[in-house]
Amino acid sequence: MISTPKILLASRLSLSLLWLFTAASSFWWGRTIGYDVLAKQGITGVFADLCINAGSLVDAVIGLWLLTTYRLQWCYRAQLIIILSYTILLSIIDPSFWLHPFGPLTKNIPLLVFIFWLSETESNPTQSS
Repeated sequence: MISTPKILLASRLSLSLLWLFTAASSFWWGRTIGYDVLAKQGITGVFADLCINAGSLVDAVIGLWLLTTYRLQWCYRAQLIIILSYTILLSIIDPSFWLHPFGPLTKNIPLLVFIFWLSETESNPTQSS
């Protein structure tokens, strides 16, 4: 059986990869998708650049934060707030993302549960067995 510390480390590393790849993808490869989504709410030009750059920066900071293990409970709370905020905003901008075949919004539900589990497990290590 894999030990709890190894599972927690693998969980943090996988979350870090998710956040860091999302930051890179949003900043470089998926930038036009971001512009298209924002344009649906009339967000264009410099403000759209600001939104995409800020979102990418936030994602990168979270990904790097997970690697440091500094105040992880705060990091987990920040992730929950950010994911909920992204989900609400995207639901308002384009609710059809709930029905998208790749599930950009529906994936957030198990991700929120996973992050909550990590938070609870790491704050109560004796209850993680």
